[in-house]
Amino acid sequence: MKEMPRQFLFKEFKKNYPNKLNRVPNYLLRRLFLRLLLFFVISFYIHSGFAQVKDLEFKLDLNSKPKELPPLFSPSVDLSGRGYHTEVNWPYHLANKEVISRWQSEIGFNKGFFRFYFNLWEIESVRHDSTLQREIFSNYEKIIKAISEAGGKVMLVIYGVPPGWGKVLDKKSPPLDFKYWQKYIKEIIRYFSIKKRYNIWYEVWSAPDSEDFFLGTKKDYFQLYEVTAKAIKELENENNLHIPIGGPGSSSWFRNFGKNTIFSAENSLIYELIKFCHQKNLPLDFISWHAFSDDPLLEKEITVYWKYPAHLIRDWLNYFHMNRDIPLIISEWNYDNGSNWTKERAESSYIVSSFIPQRLKGMFEAGIDYQIYFCLEDFRDNKEGININRGLFSYSSNNPLFSNAKSIYNLFLFLNLLGDKMYGFFSLDEFVQILVTRRNSDIIILISNYIDPHLGKNYILRNLSSLNEKDRRLIVQLFKSLELDSLIEDKVPLNRISMSDKFRSIFKKAKELQRKANFFKDKKRYLRLNLINLKGNYLYQRYSINQQCSWDCVFSVIEEKIIDSSQDYQESLELTPYSVELLILRKE
Repeated sequence: MKEMPRQFLFKEFKKNYPNKLNRVPNYLLRRLFLRLLLFFVISFYIHSGFAQVKDLEFKLDLNSKPKELPPLFSPSVDLSGRGYHTEVNWPYHLANKEVISRWQSEIGFNKGFFRFYFNLWEIESVRHDSTLQREIFSNYEKIIKAISEAGGKVMLVIYGVPPGWGKVLDKKSPPLDFKYWQKYIKEIIRYFSIKKRYNIWYEVWSAPDSEDFFLGTKKDYFQLYEVTAKAIKELENENNLHIPIGGPGSSSWFRNFGKNTIFSAENSLIYELIKFCHQKNLPLDFISWHAFSDDPLLEKEITVYWKYPAHLIRDWLNYFHMNRDIPLIISEWNYDNGSNWTKERAESSYIVSSFIPQRLKGMFEAGIDYQIYFCLEDFRDNKEGININRGLFSYSSNNPLFSNAKSIYNLFLFLNLLGDKMYGFFSLDEFVQILVTRRNSDIIILISNYIDPHLGKNYILRNLSSLNEKDRRLIVQLFKSLELDSLIEDKVPLNRISMSDKFRSIFKKAKELQRKANFFKDKKRYLRLNLINLKGNYLYQRYSINQQCSWDCVFSVIEEKIIDSSQDYQESLELTPYSVELLILRKE
C-alpha cells in the first residue's frame, strides 16, 4: 500500500470531524486529539488490505484430461466405537451394529478400507461358553464378509493375546510361547484368507510403542511380527495365494519403544521393522502408522533430510532392497488438539468437516496411499474407562440404542459422491481448497474453507527439523512455557529472544500466516467459479456443511437449478468460515 500524504489525512479529519476539533479547549489538547485521530485512520488504512476481502476466482478447462481419483479419497473408516454393548455377543470394540448398518446402506463397503480390532482375548475369554464364543466370532465374520463381498478391503488388526497365553495376564501382553501363537494364528488366517477368501490385510497389533496398547518390549514385538509373518508365508506357499501383512501401526511415523523424535528418524519403529524384515526375509506388504493432529498439513512436515516422511520411508525401503512402492497407510487419524473430548468433534463438528478435505489434500501431496479415519462412533462409559469423542456418530448414556450422526458423517457422504476421475485438487489460498472430479459426463466439485486457528504455530512445528539444535531447544522451551503463541500473536516482543536469522525468518512468516488466520476466521469469502468448455444442459445441485449443521444434519440439496451452457459457465458462491460445499452438475 502506498504511503498516504499527511496533508490528505489532515484534510480528511477537518472535513469529517470539524466539530470535534473545535470542541478541544486548547492547542495542546487539540494537537493530542489530532494525533490520536491520525493514529486511528492510519491503522485503518494499514489493515485495509485485509479489510477489503477480494473475491476468489477459479478457472478450469474441462477439456483438460483428468486422471484416476486416488483411493486415498475413498470414504475409509475404522469401525470401532463404544467399547461396550448391551448384547454380550457383539464384539465390544465395534461400533453399534445399527450405526454400521447405516454406513453400509448409505455409503457402502464397495470402496476404501474398513479397519477394526480382531480381539483374540475377547474370543478366547469365553471359550467355556462355546455358543457365545461362536456368536462373537460369527459377528466378526459377518462384517468381514459384507466388506469383502462389496469389494472393499478389510484391515484386520491382530490384537489381544488370549487369557493365560501371555507373559502377564493382560490382553496387551506379548505371547509367552511364540511357536504356539504361530500355529494358532495360522489357523485363523487359513480360515479367513484361504477357506473363505476374504479380502483382508493383516496389521500386526496397534500402537505397540505405547504401553496403553502393548506391554512387551521391542524384541517381543518383532518376535510377534516374525511368527505371524512366517505363518502367512507358509499359507501363501501352500496355496499359491498372496495374503497382505504389515505394520507396525505405531502411534506416529517416527515413534519407537521409549522416547524418539523426528530429529532421529532412523531410530523409529518403522525403520527398524523394515530392517528386521530385510534381515529375516519376512513379508512387509504395507507400512502403517497413526497421525492424530490439528495440523491439516501434518504429513508435509519437513524431516532433517528435507523430505516429507513418506518420501523418507520409501528411501529406507529402497536402501534395504525392499519394494519402495508398497502402500503407506495412515491407519488411524483424526482432528486432535490434545483433548479427549473437544467441541470441534461435537457441537462444532462442522469445523472437523472442513478440516478433513485439507488434511486429505496434504496426505495426497505428501505421498500417502491410503488413510483410515478413526473412528465410526464415540467411546464412552465403558468398562475400560475410555471416553473420547473421535467418532462420526455419538450417543447418550441415557439412550444408548440411538446414535446421532455428526456433520462429519455428511462429509463422508460427500466423499462417496465424488467422481472416479480427478482434474486436480487446488488451493486458492491457505484456506480455500477445490477438488474437481468427473464421473462420465457429470462434474462433482468439493469446496472447503478451513481456517487453521493455530496456523502460525503449526507452520513453525512443521519446519522444526530445518533449524539448528539451539533453535530447536528454544522452540521446545517456548512451547512448554506457553510463550510460543504469545510471540506469534505479537503479545510478547520478538526482539528480546535470541535466535538465528533463519529461525527469525520462519517466525516472521508464521506471524504473517497467523494474522491471516485471525482475520479470515469470521469472514465470508466470495468465489467466482469458471468452468470452461462446459457444454449442454445440466442439473445443478448444491449441498452444504456449515455452522448451521452439527447433529444429524439432513443430507439434502439446498439449491437446485437447470443450467444451459453453450461454452463456459460461471457460478458465484458465498463461503462461510469452516464450511464445505459439494456441487454436482448432472448432464441432462
